[in-house]
Amino acid sequence: MTLAAQAAEPVHAAAPAASLVQSVDWLAVAPPVVAAVAALLVLVADLFVREGRKHLLGLGAVAGLVVSLAALLPLRGATRKTFCLVTDTTVCSYTVDRFALVVQALVLAGALVAALLSLTLTKDDEDLPAGEYWFLLLSSAAGAALLPAARDLATLVVALEVASLPAFALVGLRRGDRRSSEAALKFFLSSVTATAVLLLGVSFVYAATGSLHLTEIATRLDNVPAQLDTLAQAGVALTLVGFAFKTAAAPFHFWVPDTYVGAPLPVAAYLSVTGKAVGFSGLVLVTVVAFPSYADVWGPALAVLAALTMTVGNVAALRQSAARARGAVRLLAWSSVGQAGYLLVPIAAAAYTSDVQIGSTVAYALMYAVVNLGAFAVAALVSRTRPGGRLTDYRGLYARSPLAALALAFFLLCLAGLPPGIIGLVAKVTVFASAVDAGLAWLAVVMAVNVVIALAYYLRWTALLFRPAPPEAPEKASAPEEASTPEKASAPQEARARRALPAPLGTAIVLTLVAAVTLSGAPQLILDVLTGSLFQ
Repeated sequence: MTLAAQAAEPVHAAAPAASLVQSVDWLAVAPPVVAAVAALLVLVADLFVREGRKHLLGLGAVAGLVVSLAALLPLRGATRKTFCLVTDTTVCSYTVDRFALVVQALVLAGALVAALLSLTLTKDDEDLPAGEYWFLLLSSAAGAALLPAARDLATLVVALEVASLPAFALVGLRRGDRRSSEAALKFFLSSVTATAVLLLGVSFVYAATGSLHLTEIATRLDNVPAQLDTLAQAGVALTLVGFAFKTAAAPFHFWVPDTYVGAPLPVAAYLSVTGKAVGFSGLVLVTVVAFPSYADVWGPALAVLAALTMTVGNVAALRQSAARARGAVRLLAWSSVGQAGYLLVPIAAAAYTSDVQIGSTVAYALMYAVVNLGAFAVAALVSRTRPGGRLTDYRGLYARSPLAALALAFFLLCLAGLPPGIIGLVAKVTVFASAVDAGLAWLAVVMAVNVVIALAYYLRWTALLFRPAPPEAPEKASAPEEASTPEKASAPQEARARRALPAPLGTAIVLTLVAAVTLSGAPQLILDVLTGSLFQ
């Protein structure tokens, strides 16, 4: 039942604004709403929970994300629409179709793994306020879950900012850490610039079409008056630039390395997967759903961006020094830029064929999310005993922790697209095929060259895991009087505690490893998203 049906009859009959009254399907909006409610509950509970029991807030956040994921189950099957215009129920602001459902599952699962990694972080790091941390993470996850179902530009921008604004604070939340503050500032300034450009593009599109709904824009762009055609083209171009910032496409990628390095590891993992999925979801919606009439504008532009992004990311990752502090995270950051280039290829291909090509982007995003979160989880484990985060710290990891080394090796091989990481190979083949099918042979060649470049740094890191560890200098014997002090006596206990594998961290590694192995054994689970259009 619509809200208009509950209003007084004279008002409904006489008010011309009745077309703005919208229906509400609470089951359809449940996933982002549950995450948002969980965020508010955690924030309120933080006022009453004693300092020694703050870990309960993290457990509550994890439970909220699990319930949000469970809320997706009843949505399988038919497309559901809500917040529709009374005068035209086919024009809606929120639609749960196959595309929205898959991306919502991706972002919420990514947030859940990041939350598992954060349980240990918030417990060990006293500089992180637990209540604020969990509130910001859940708020960002709620915005991320809202965005793929948004079907008007206003909802799209609001969802993008709800997902982005808490992420700024998450990056700079660690008190007294200058590197964290600098990363948050750079992330904030770049994102504000992107938002300004995006809003300018949206305003131009609205001026040219008179509508904010994506399907209405698509219809009206077919018949834009000649005097407004330049305005419409400028709006399309500026909107693409705004989302290019969000997706870290070159040359709008400069914020990524420093942001990932300065952020806490779970936050960097969250940004690399959920943040990227948000940007690509918005880009897919505005290009394929709203701007199909201007495919001759955004198709070639995205193809060039894809080639530039994958090349810049992979070449920069190849040049990373193994002895540089936080080099492992920096390499993963540049790797994520390179992977963004692969994700752009099917979107560009859709301009030359059909929206069926978008399935390749979604399939690749699912593979990337699983293995990249796994790599960050192992990096979080290694950082407990070697906080420097250098690539050389991973030398001899197999001797110290065989299971962690094997898991990281498998994740890296998936990213490289080498057996036994079959799912990585399958995902790359689907992206490559989308470029060939669209007649973008030059882009397929550029992708093939970049895959070879990426092999070098992925295999170099993998080889380090199994090389003998360098001999360590023997520790100086402590004087008897020093060993008798409480501080010195507790040091070995603290070292043993840091070497122990926390249950949440172990759970995150196991979940991502099981998912990656399962997908490699049965890639059809992901390939199913390639069949037919996702927007139905």
